[in-house]
Amino acid sequence: MYGLIGKMKTAAGERDRVIALLLDGTAAMPGCLSYVVATDPADPDAIWITEAWESAELHRASLALPAVQATIAQARPMITGFGERFETAPVGGHGLVTG
Repeated sequence: MYGLIGKMKTAAGERDRVIALLLDGTAAMPGCLSYVVATDPADPDAIWITEAWESAELHRASLALPAVQATIAQARPMITGFGERFETAPVGGHGLVTG
């Protein structure tokens, strides 16, 4: 399995709009075992995204999906940057949907 945890920064006041886009545009991603979007209690403009995938290749392929590309295009003007990014190797856990 392949995991990714990343921090996204948004323009002031745009976090909720970006979250709505992320949650709406990520329903059907082949190979995605978990996709969690969270707010950062210490930063009103930060979003944490935690992902688990069957493989790194399927994660990379998801970036070319039309729904993901549309989400990226809509959210891009509201994103000011990215913070920490961690790759992980998930081994299991509660809520992790495996095939």
